[in-house]
Amino acid sequence: MRRLYVLGFLCLLGFDLLAQIGLKFAAVAALPASADLTWIERVIEQPWLYLALAGYAGAFFTWMALLRRTPIGPAFAASHLEVVAIMPLAVLLFGETISWTQIVGAAAILAGIACLARSEAG
Repeated sequence: MRRLYVLGFLCLLGFDLLAQIGLKFAAVAALPASADLTWIERVIEQPWLYLALAGYAGAFFTWMALLRRTPIGPAFAASHLEVVAIMPLAVLLFGETISWTQIVGAAAILAGIACLARSEAG
């Protein structure tokens, strides 16, 4: 059963990452941003937008399935792995930088997930 949880959370993470990366690529491709219909049309024309929507849909259905089978505490905490996993991808794909504050925050998220997982296992 534990292997099923891990696989489910990896699927959730994959869908979440697809959504975040898709939105970023769509936003960059639709630049410059402006408050007019032309900009909305540019956004709607981006294929990345539809991959992002597919990522959100996949994440929703995966999350609903996981909630039926996993303890809520660790499940909720593990759903935040996306925040940690997106950081190195943002560096690789978009040339963004990671601050020490973000690194400390990511470590805190990972520590919280580990603590909740241990408390549920014990």
